[in-house]
Amino acid sequence: MCILCDSPVSPSSSRFSCTASEANNNVGINRRRLLIALGASVAAIPALSFPTGLIAQAPDSKAELSRLQRGGRVLIRNATILSMDAKVGDFAAADVLIDGGKIREVRPGIEVDASVAVVDARDKLLLPGFVDTHHHFYQGLLRNILPNGLLQPDYSRDISDRLTAVYTADDVHIGTLISALGMIDMGTTCAVDTSQVNHTPEHSEAGIKALQDSGIRGVYAYSRGAGDKHKYPQDVARLHKAYFNSQDQLLAIGLAGTLVKAQFEAARAADVRFYSHGVNHRTEKALIELSQAGLLRAGDEYIHCTQLSAESWKIIKDSGGVVSLSPPIEMMMGHGMPGIQEALDNGFRPSLSSDVGVTFAQDPFTVMRSTLSLQRLIALQRGQKDPDNQPKLLTVRDVLEFATIAGANALGLGSRTGSITPGKDADLVILDASRLNVWPLNNAAGSVVNLMNPMNVETVFIAGKVMKWRGALVGVDEQKIKTMAATARDGVVKRAGFQSSLL
Repeated sequence: MCILCDSPVSPSSSRFSCTASEANNNVGINRRRLLIALGASVAAIPALSFPTGLIAQAPDSKAELSRLQRGGRVLIRNATILSMDAKVGDFAAADVLIDGGKIREVRPGIEVDASVAVVDARDKLLLPGFVDTHHHFYQGLLRNILPNGLLQPDYSRDISDRLTAVYTADDVHIGTLISALGMIDMGTTCAVDTSQVNHTPEHSEAGIKALQDSGIRGVYAYSRGAGDKHKYPQDVARLHKAYFNSQDQLLAIGLAGTLVKAQFEAARAADVRFYSHGVNHRTEKALIELSQAGLLRAGDEYIHCTQLSAESWKIIKDSGGVVSLSPPIEMMMGHGMPGIQEALDNGFRPSLSSDVGVTFAQDPFTVMRSTLSLQRLIALQRGQKDPDNQPKLLTVRDVLEFATIAGANALGLGSRTGSITPGKDADLVILDASRLNVWPLNNAAGSVVNLMNPMNVETVFIAGKVMKWRGALVGVDEQKIKTMAATARDGVVKRAGFQSSLL
């Protein structure tokens, strides 16, 4: 039964199932029933009186969006700005002018004429978009299908071998697309797609097309495939020439793999960066051999870096390598102790990544909080044992840097994105600090890292193009995409003979 009236409620319907008129007709009688059901005394609860105007409908923003989509110049006004650029600085209230997809001015009181579209960002935070330096996009079809899994044997057996092997090119496209759109929805404007599903050239092209369709900025890190029709790693040269031949496009290409000589040789021949998985204490011998062979290059990315020796850290540092850490996944799936403190001890400002959605969230807030909490735990425990040698505690500002400009620098994109700097592309995120989970606002960086989650991501720009507006993705048929993803998921699971249970 509905708790506000005597209407029956089916298991699939809302528990508040009656219409507004029915509820009004029955409210006098059923208010007493409701209070009794909740164990309350009617006499003990006075009639409630609230000031008017506390809850209001949001204004229609279609006209504003239409102006933004017409192109030209955009002014974001009265935002609290965390620029992540020490030369620009931060502002309690200031404006950002976007022109031609670029950031042109950052300061208070920018004056514009009526031709400029104005976005009111009062009680909002304005940040550079988040950067995720390692995520397996194709696995968007398999989100949380392995909620309690370990890297060995669960992930390798069920995801890498069994489910991935039966992906079609169409599965790759929709899986990659829904991951990319999900990232944009959560404020990530740039990411590395470590695409370990390149069974055929058609699979590769489907993944690239999905990234293009989504509008995200990032790197397609061409990876291995299953079966006998893959062209890995040599096909990286063809893909580079065919799809990534301009410096002005949103997407770049790299080669991803493990610490294998032939793979690094292919990357060097194609003149692309290498994105290396499996970097840990068990693979150090291979890292040392690659260094001795002269195959490591500045900008190569080393992922996870768990339990490395001082020699390995020095090799990565001396070669100009960069580090991508995934603390939530590393802790949950058994990679080993995340290398956050070791990276700091060896002079790295590491980038952050979400890794696999099959087990954990891909949102940047979760990754930042996990990183901050873990490092502070490690540092404080060391300090208890040796107070004179306690490592410096990370701050919320530090991890915000890791998730933005450090990530952009790691990908060689620091001159284009990662901070709110005049001349850079306008990859921007507006976060709503007026929501009840954050307000009142007392510290901007702390609110982002310690309090916020994806529901606070209100508006997203990539290269000045509005991708999300007032809480909804722009130009995306979400229902169609969700239906396609569910259908593709069903096909993958069935072909793999994988037993999956919702409950």
